[in-house]
Amino acid sequence: MPHIPLPDHLPGITGLLEYRLDTAGPIRELTQILLRGESTLTPGERELIAALVSSRNQTRFCTAAHTKAADLLLGENETAWLVKQDYEAAPVSEKMKALLAIAARAQNSGKDVTPEAVERAKQAGATDREIHDTVLITALFCLYNKYVDGMATVTPTDPAYYQRLGERIVKGYRRPENGFPVPPTT
Repeated sequence: MPHIPLPDHLPGITGLLEYRLDTAGPIRELTQILLRGESTLTPGERELIAALVSSRNQTRFCTAAHTKAADLLLGENETAWLVKQDYEAAPVSEKMKALLAIAARAQNSGKDVTPEAVERAKQAGATDREIHDTVLITALFCLYNKYVDGMATVTPTDPAYYQRLGERIVKGYRRPENGFPVPPTT
């Protein structure tokens, strides 16, 4: 049960963002820029970072949401699962493994991102901007994870919910023009 009253039909981060639209706007825009904006990393690769960080933070809502978004963007259901289990053995490029290693280090502590980890990423072909954005996506999802867990938001257990949420996330992170109306009761 959430620590404060939130809309019943908006579990997880969505209810929190609707609670404070003034703070939600900048957070949503930053997320849109980082995960859907111009980048040499695909949206699927960026969702893998979000899923890995959320998984390592043990935030079930965000892990399920961003795993499903990654699955949809990658067109399969295995890679995100494997990345969360062991990104070094996952079927991703060496550059992506190095960036995921940076994300794992930054998720634990920003000070864990070593010159050696950065050099590994550069040797694998990562650009300075990709390294920067990996750390910033990691920091952003640590914020989201702490926000969701710290407010004890509702975490649905129905996989169909995350399918629908993943489909919405694939389209982007901006708030729908008409918000999130309460669905009619049957």
